[in-house]
Amino acid sequence: MLNRAQRRSNKYKRARGMAAVNSDNRAHNRLLTYLVQEDQERLLQFLEPVELEYKRPLYDADERIEFVHFIESGVGSLVCAMADGRAAEVGTVGNEGVIGLPVLLGDDRAPSSMYVQVPGRGLRMRARAFREQLEQSPRMRAVMLRYTHVFFNQIAQTAACAHFHSLEQRCCRWLLMTRDRMPSDTFLLTHEFLAMMLGVRRAGVSVAAGGLQRAGLIRYHRGRITILDRKGLEGRACECYAVAKAEFDRLLGFVGARRRNAERL
Repeated sequence: MLNRAQRRSNKYKRARGMAAVNSDNRAHNRLLTYLVQEDQERLLQFLEPVELEYKRPLYDADERIEFVHFIESGVGSLVCAMADGRAAEVGTVGNEGVIGLPVLLGDDRAPSSMYVQVPGRGLRMRARAFREQLEQSPRMRAVMLRYTHVFFNQIAQTAACAHFHSLEQRCCRWLLMTRDRMPSDTFLLTHEFLAMMLGVRRAGVSVAAGGLQRAGLIRYHRGRITILDRKGLEGRACECYAVAKAEFDRLLGFVGARRRNAERL
């Protein structure tokens, strides 16, 4: 008879087949692919597929985090709310990372919330199971801590970006970051979330998006954006896009190459 872990793994494979796991049994989340195969298989026993609908809460402020999520497509938004109900986005997570960093750092809740900003799909596992697997694998924990450093750097860069760069530059940066996490040039991104991302009113979003559309860089219609000229967006984006991307590669880019080289030996 199959044990519990085998049944979970078989259920996962039947549910997603080749869509979520490629021929060598690895998921499409970049952070998971940086793990050595043994650690990937550890997590695979507990991961289950999940559809990430627009505005779906992944965890709420000051409440216990039940699940850790690995996004495969789509974007999660880390949001801080004020006492008067206003809210601002302070960070985003896509297929390069994991949602549930407080669990990794030994806590079970946070004063901020995480919502699905751009719909997609992903994988999730119980927070307790994730914590247990981290305790059993120092290598896995090291990779996850590197990603935590990447995420904190993103938040710091975003704070500086909001202070020094124009609305159009920041808009180009966020559009490029979102595109990097999606499987195509067209994706859902509403005025509401774009305004939260940029820290402006919706009217400001209309001005920025309208200018980029007139320049032929994007098409924006009813909350759906299509990137028409990526190079043009990169040319208008502030330096923060390239800085954050380079930092990710510095801290995590070499890990995947090192893992692949080690497995060839």
